Amino acid sequence: MDKMRNRLIYMRTLFLIGVMFCGGIYGADQPQWGHAWTRNMISPEKNLPAEFDPKTGKNIKWVAKIGNESHSTPVIADGRVYIGTNNDEPRNPKHQGDRGVLMCFDEKTGAFLWQLVVPKLSNEDPYYDWPKSGIASAVTVVGKRVYVVSNRAEVLCLDPEGMANGNDGPFKDEARHHAPQPTNGPPSETIEVDKTDGDILWAFDMRKEVGIWPHDGAHSSILADGDFLYVNTGTGVDNTHRKIRTPDAPSLIVLNKNNGRLLARDQEKIAPNIFHCTWSSPSMARINGKDVVFFVGGNGILYAFETLTTFPREREVATLKKIWQFDPDPTAPKTEVHRYTSNRREGPSNSYGMPVYYDKHLYFTGGGDLWWGKNEAWLKCISFYSYDRDKTPEYQIKTGDLTESALVWNYPLEKHTMSTPAIIGDLIFVSDTGRLMHCVNRKTGEAYWTHELKGEMWASPYVADGKVYLGSRRGDLCVFEAAKEKKLLATVDFGAPMSGTVTAANGVLFVPTMRELYAISK
Repeated sequence: MDKMRNRLIYMRTLFLIGVMFCGGIYGADQPQWGHAWTRNMISPEKNLPAEFDPKTGKNIKWVAKIGNESHSTPVIADGRVYIGTNNDEPRNPKHQGDRGVLMCFDEKTGAFLWQLVVPKLSNEDPYYDWPKSGIASAVTVVGKRVYVVSNRAEVLCLDPEGMANGNDGPFKDEARHHAPQPTNGPPSETIEVDKTDGDILWAFDMRKEVGIWPHDGAHSSILADGDFLYVNTGTGVDNTHRKIRTPDAPSLIVLNKNNGRLLARDQEKIAPNIFHCTWSSPSMARINGKDVVFFVGGNGILYAFETLTTFPREREVATLKKIWQFDPDPTAPKTEVHRYTSNRREGPSNSYGMPVYYDKHLYFTGGGDLWWGKNEAWLKCISFYSYDRDKTPEYQIKTGDLTESALVWNYPLEKHTMSTPAIIGDLIFVSDTGRLMHCVNRKTGEAYWTHELKGEMWASPYVADGKVYLGSRRGDLCVFEAAKEKKLLATVDFGAPMSGTVTAANGVLFVPTMRELYAISK
């Protein structure tokens, strides 16, 4: 009997090992937007469906109602799903009116757990906090903390349990925080807190603390590196679209993840040349044993910075040390940039997507601003290394202005782009608002194929399980084979526009529309 039992245990162990190495085991959480530091839009998930139908329920695990306008990407961590939306369909009758909302659902069942409700900044200037746009930023989860940039340009640290386990942390004023306040004068109104409300542990108001000027709404994905949070501030123009009210405001800051203390900021004087707003979030790579942060400012310039490794002294704010910069549009206007507002033929460039580091190269998208700029758009590949076989390591990072030397190739897109590249092997998948999905040779910058969707794309392509998922503003989700020959596997009508990027975690595909969040699995 003992021999039989041991043999059964041995066979069971072999089976589990085989399942793991054959790809049957599901991946893991997706605790931030993009895969790890590099922000690559890929996932190691397996066994994801290519066929599903929200009308019949085929392969639909659950559906959760959100607001009626969501531009956020779902993030999955520790059994919870987080997504930003608005308050046009209030979950709680005590929260009425236009609000930014972050909702938290149970990952397995889609049950509503709690929500963070954030009133709008101002009813007088719609560009300060655009009506109905809600919380557009994706959260970043680190351990037992959830970090997000609210519609009020605050960096918030939240308890993943919400108020269900009490009001934790030094911040205790949630009752006032989620109530509307007068534009001028001290805050006065409060709304009683209950267990369905979010629990703020600490808050950092970027308007007050670093002097930024919000425009439209924050679209910031926080990058976490140890105890440091790297945040694009979202500073931009005022409601005239021709003036920078806060020319000394930083575009990239670093906070202590434990208490929200400001640790560092850029000093690149980006703000005066911001054409519209700061849309692109930072990414990172480990190069020669050191971490490097990549960031595209609202002036369209790509920067590389050294990361922080130690805390500055109390009350000191360090300056992020620039390694190099690269101008992807060197012939574009560099001064009086707001003269080109609404000019669709010429003007400065900007970037919405995040830079992606892959195999010693950096890939990123950009071009004219979607709402106010020229139609031109592109995907670029740059190399910032010098090679010397007599040195260790042989590849050395260049410094200074690399505009004239770093470009490897340029691939023109159809019209504007908000996409972060998805890179796997020698393939790059990227989308644009000219309704085209592109598959590009990573090494040469030449197109393998393109595909025209019926609506423009604000989301990024997402690669998982040998498939590419991409939603459109028309409401179609297209599924392609991740290959250099075009093969469209499915086109599924979800009946509502899609702004956020599809995400996969723990064997489930999460699809956000403007009104619902779908969990899809075989």
